[in-house]
Amino acid sequence: MSMDKDAFVALLEKIAPPALAEDFDSGRIGLIAEGTDCIKKVGCALDATPYVCERAAAEQFDALVVHHPTFWAPMHGVTGRNAVILRPLLQNNINLYAMHTNFDHVHGGINDVLAREIGLTDCVRMDKTPASLGVVGTMSKSFAEISRILGGGLRVWGDVSGVKKLAAAGGSAFDMELILEAVSLGAEAYLASELKYNIARESPIPCIEATHYALEAPGMRALAKIQGWEFIEDTPVTSIIQ
Repeated sequence: MSMDKDAFVALLEKIAPPALAEDFDSGRIGLIAEGTDCIKKVGCALDATPYVCERAAAEQFDALVVHHPTFWAPMHGVTGRNAVILRPLLQNNINLYAMHTNFDHVHGGINDVLAREIGLTDCVRMDKTPASLGVVGTMSKSFAEISRILGGGLRVWGDVSGVKKLAAAGGSAFDMELILEAVSLGAEAYLASELKYNIARESPIPCIEATHYALEAPGMRALAKIQGWEFIEDTPVTSIIQ
């Protein structure tokens, strides 16, 4: 692959139109750091972590495409972790591009890939409001199998024996409005990440928690495979002490 930077950005905007992004992503997605005008070699990751950026430099990528916005707060100085992230990219003329909630919402994006990975069939997209995300589908795999596919285990709040219809949403999607929408579509349990106590208590259906990385990395891996990019794994180290 070889294309100029503007054509590359146009390709990414076609894959995940910025207009689909949530308002809070304004100014945080798209071309975050500008590098070379000629794009030949592209890396892809869930996050632009220090490790990922060093790998991008070592592999001599021309661009790095990530899911999560790299900088959430306005910067008044490039210091600390921000400097560690940006230094290898700027020193090596590497473009950094983020596609966040626009890639959550688009068909074939984060949530559709997640549903396919965990074996949901006959899927219905959650789209009641512009902020809705996730799918509801029929389970073809057990929760034990889903846990093995995702890695890192599942934390379950409630009784999931007999559950056939599962809602799945990538990322921090334990929101009561979304859970109620899933219920209206027939969901009998809800899978997402970063479950809060009050949501678990109030939810009318069981809540199943996986790690944020486990739910969203499959979508970026799939994107990299389709586009012929290299996916850089940087799985957070987690453990359970009992």
